[in-house]
Amino acid sequence: MNQQATYQLLTGDVTQIFLISVGAFLLAMALTPFYTFLAYRYRFWKKQRSTSTNGELLEVFTKLHASKFRRNIPTMAGVIGVVTIAVITFGFNFDQRTYLPLAALIGGAIVGLIDDIINLRSDGKGVAGLRSSIKFAMIVAIGLVLGWYFFTKIGVDTVQIPFVGAIAIGWLIVPLFAFVVTATANAVNISDGLDGLAGGLLALSFAAFGVIALLQNQLMLAGFCFTVIGALLSYLWFNIYPARFFMGDVGSFAYGVTLGVVAILTNSLLLLPIIGILFVVEAGSSLIQIASKKFFKKKIFISAPIHHHLEAIGWPEAKVTMRFWVIGCIAASFGVMLALAGGHIL
Repeated sequence: MNQQATYQLLTGDVTQIFLISVGAFLLAMALTPFYTFLAYRYRFWKKQRSTSTNGELLEVFTKLHASKFRRNIPTMAGVIGVVTIAVITFGFNFDQRTYLPLAALIGGAIVGLIDDIINLRSDGKGVAGLRSSIKFAMIVAIGLVLGWYFFTKIGVDTVQIPFVGAIAIGWLIVPLFAFVVTATANAVNISDGLDGLAGGLLALSFAAFGVIALLQNQLMLAGFCFTVIGALLSYLWFNIYPARFFMGDVGSFAYGVTLGVVAILTNSLLLLPIIGILFVVEAGSSLIQIASKKFFKKKIFISAPIHHHLEAIGWPEAKVTMRFWVIGCIAASFGVMLALAGGHIL
């Protein structure tokens, strides 16, 4: 195949992927009024947490976001994206590798939906939702099932080390798969605390892995990633400060689990902490805060995760979000560069 023919083929693939992404955006925008009608009619109001998982009063958090929760903002808007992505994926008859992240999306959404429904039915006191241990166990179970499918049906048992090559680890890919899925889902869930924050960081991360998949000639997987981006951009249209609704756990768990799966499918597992560096920082700040209070009886941050700490020292919410987006954009670009230089593009 000559250079011109290759260019024309690549242009056609990119155009199709772009159109799929636009289609997902438009479908999500079309579904939003139906969700909004139901959300306001049945009062899908997000309940504010008053205590942490260990029973401690969240005084700083409550003070920072008291006015927001007085506005009765609906939650569970993530269901719009889940439905959109499922419809587009089935409609374009994507391949076997694409159905794995779709299964992850639906599985994570089910866990999050249960949590959100319990939240809606609660009285707003204490921790409104599923117990953390139950959510953790459910996500781990999803990760193990998907990891088993990845190992036995798709037949992958290697991990790509940048600048080194593929390392075979055999059946250990299954627990590794579960760990990545669980860690990413929880990190995204923790990051979903400011208007537009998680949605923007997710769109940047999926864009990076979509480009990597495209360069690897995994066209269907690239199309899936950009389908997710289209749905997320529609969500961001309404979630940018001041938010009209929240994605809820149905969205954060669905997108988080899927992001981990996409990273593994592009053989870019070790690039995930780079591309999603702010998810790592957000989850890490919460872990550090919990450990410090447990072992040293003192707080490192005024409020955790770190986006609440920045709010507490005087940063406006929109400023935190925008600066995190800038960092996320740089991290995503750097991750793609490492994929090109480190041997992830075959």
